Amino acid sequence: MATGRGRLLQLYWRGLQALRLPPGGVGAATGPDGEAAGPAGFRERRSGGGEGPDAEGRGAGGCRRAPRGCSALLHGKGPGARSASRAVLNQCARRGKHCEQRPKDRLVSLERMPPEILLKIFSYLDAVTLLCAGCVNRRFYHLANDNFIWFRIYTTAFSPKRCNWKVNSAEKTAVSMKSLSVEDKEAGYWKKEFITKQRASVKAVLAQVLQPVNPDTGLPVKTKEALSFSFSRISGLCWVIILKAKNGQEYVMEHTDVSVHDSSVTILWYGKNWPQLAMLAALDLCGVTPVFMDRSKAPSKNGPRWHSLIAKYNLSKLTESTMIGWDSLIRIFCLHPGLLVGLWKREEELAFVMANLHFHHLVEKSTLGSATVPYELPPHTPLLDDHPEYGLHGYQLHVDMHSGGIFYLCGTFRNLFTKKGSIENGYVKLVVIRFKNNTEHLPLIGKFGLSWRTDVFDGCIKSCSIMDVTLLDEYGKPFWCFSSPVCMRSSGPSDGPNFLGQTYCVDYVDSEGKVHVELVWIKETEEYFIVSLVLYLRTAKINQWFGTAY
Repeated sequence: MATGRGRLLQLYWRGLQALRLPPGGVGAATGPDGEAAGPAGFRERRSGGGEGPDAEGRGAGGCRRAPRGCSALLHGKGPGARSASRAVLNQCARRGKHCEQRPKDRLVSLERMPPEILLKIFSYLDAVTLLCAGCVNRRFYHLANDNFIWFRIYTTAFSPKRCNWKVNSAEKTAVSMKSLSVEDKEAGYWKKEFITKQRASVKAVLAQVLQPVNPDTGLPVKTKEALSFSFSRISGLCWVIILKAKNGQEYVMEHTDVSVHDSSVTILWYGKNWPQLAMLAALDLCGVTPVFMDRSKAPSKNGPRWHSLIAKYNLSKLTESTMIGWDSLIRIFCLHPGLLVGLWKREEELAFVMANLHFHHLVEKSTLGSATVPYELPPHTPLLDDHPEYGLHGYQLHVDMHSGGIFYLCGTFRNLFTKKGSIENGYVKLVVIRFKNNTEHLPLIGKFGLSWRTDVFDGCIKSCSIMDVTLLDEYGKPFWCFSSPVCMRSSGPSDGPNFLGQTYCVDYVDSEGKVHVELVWIKETEEYFIVSLVLYLRTAKINQWFGTAY
């Protein structure tokens, strides 16, 4: 019996704590501080004073006090009153637990803040953080385009800085006139101006790096340095491929490895998270650089970055394009210009992607284009040909054949010429190595093959390699440049009297010309010899370059 009353009193006290009622009910006497006196004259300790929600008839968490009927049931006697009091106590305890939770309409978040408060917060952000904030949602995007904020950033970054001289009145007047016209500009105007000015500073830095030209190659002397500079703390240049699915979804992959050669760069992508080939429609190759260059710290990959489109490729009919080689694990396909796609033989899914880019205008193409429009080459002024009746003369060719850091051929040929009569089917024939002149024949060094690798496997595909061609005109200007995968195919027995071995050929074709190479396999020395090398240049390209009418 005593145990039962003790249990009942315990439930009763818990209910009172939840309700914050005086132990004697609603009409119970209170102490000198306005608090209800409990049993044996003790007062219940309250967390707050007599003011606030509790003083207006609400308990903890904003719950209203129990009605008088609840107090009457708690102090009633008999079994019925006890059972009823237990039910009321349980109900009141549940109400107290729910009242401890904060209502949803009282939650504080950035999205619920007035625009004036958000603009004040945004005004303390730097340019990079402000651009990132504009990517959160539509409301943040419009607020982050505020002209007053971006005008302050613009003037802070590009205002005249003088240590020992004061800003003259004309400069002060110009700044004040700009500030007066801030409201007249459309939203985001000063943001665009700031980004444009930043891109102009990037162009100025690149112009200084690419200004000296090597007279032997016709390419900037510091191209390798520029690419190394790009991977440094200042530029942060990298290359990405954007795989575009047929349903509009895009998959962006950053390069895994880069190899810089004498006149080209090879970029490799591989991994385990390739999308299914059947889903893909196109591939975009882009150069990526941070929008803002900060020489004091390394560029962040999470900050705003500028995409420069280099080339577009169609993947919807990849398997129907030219397959140039295979081994026991993969097959490789070539897409012009210079893209190599490897597919697993068994699954017919992507294994790797390799891009081969020539140095000619590579830095400009990787940095100065846009996400949708490639970099436009500067307009060419036709060079006057003093003696068009003599044909082409004084040309210079540099050709490399390599793979995996191994060079099978590295040769330079000077004083190349052709007569005006060597025009056939819209091409001008430029002979580099003659079939009948044994002294001009060159060997390929090493085992000819194209190296590939993924994160799991690697290998080498025989009879394939990367070919780099740089053709300079008589003035030492790059006339035709490319870097592309090529393959060696059998062409039957040789007709020459001095060759008894199997003959092979390597061919390349694009919109500006063709390359045809003939090789002979010498069994005794187990090496390939180049016995013929001929370039075919389109007459339309020559006429556009020199203003002639061949």
